[in-house]
Amino acid sequence: MKDLRIAVIGAGNMGQALLEGLVESGQVRPSRICASDRRKDRLTDLKKRLRICTESRNTAAVKKADIVVLAVKPQILDKVLIELKPALPTDCLLISIVAGFPTGLIEHLAGGKRRVVRAMPNIAAMVRMAATAICQGKQARKADMKLARRIFETCGTVTEVDESLMDAVTGLSGTGPMYIFIIIEALSDAGVRVGLGREQATQLAIQTILGAGEMVRSTGRHPIYLKDMVTSPGGTAINALYSLEKTGLRADLMDAVETATRRSAELGKPYAENKNS
Repeated sequence: MKDLRIAVIGAGNMGQALLEGLVESGQVRPSRICASDRRKDRLTDLKKRLRICTESRNTAAVKKADIVVLAVKPQILDKVLIELKPALPTDCLLISIVAGFPTGLIEHLAGGKRRVVRAMPNIAAMVRMAATAICQGKQARKADMKLARRIFETCGTVTEVDESLMDAVTGLSGTGPMYIFIIIEALSDAGVRVGLGREQATQLAIQTILGAGEMVRSTGRHPIYLKDMVTSPGGTAINALYSLEKTGLRADLMDAVETATRRSAELGKPYAENKNS
């Protein structure tokens, strides 16, 4: 992968995280990476820090690319693809991290039989701990999936799913860090309420969540088993659990994931309807 030319269209938080992961992992030479964005200050910073190529015009960035990563907002993806269509190299691989746009629609907007891999990383890519799901478009090859996996493994873990599940992935792990940020904030506030200092409360909340996640991952035990390890008879944990069940924390989280999943499915609908009309 070292000699492949990679263009990243859109250098927002996710695009930048991918660029940093690629460079810092040593998987691709910086001179073979090009980023485009409308913000000149962002491009100047990336060029200075990562020593990559930058372009203010999307068409210039993709001109010689072997892989084009689409990292723009869903609301402008159709315009970006129409702009890129005449400039895309014939055999380049398109990797999209745009929520709500199926591979078939991307193929159509990009001009026909394009190799497309769809991915949904999350914002934890910024600290190399993203959970990313990838799926294969009709024209994509197994080798394309391997390449996509290597790219996203520079920023965390990668899971392959069927495309029909990508909106669910967006609702769960793509949006998921937001749920955890709110939980951390709430736990910190609770700690302050019962007498802890803000810094102490936040540090304890963060480490508690990191530790609990690592226990599930490393032990392979079901969360119910681990929950029962903590909830001793008549103790603090079982009383806290009773309070959570009364206020419906589980149902709230399930509703949030379902709502985000539904919204992801809605994002590409207007463009798909235009395609079929």
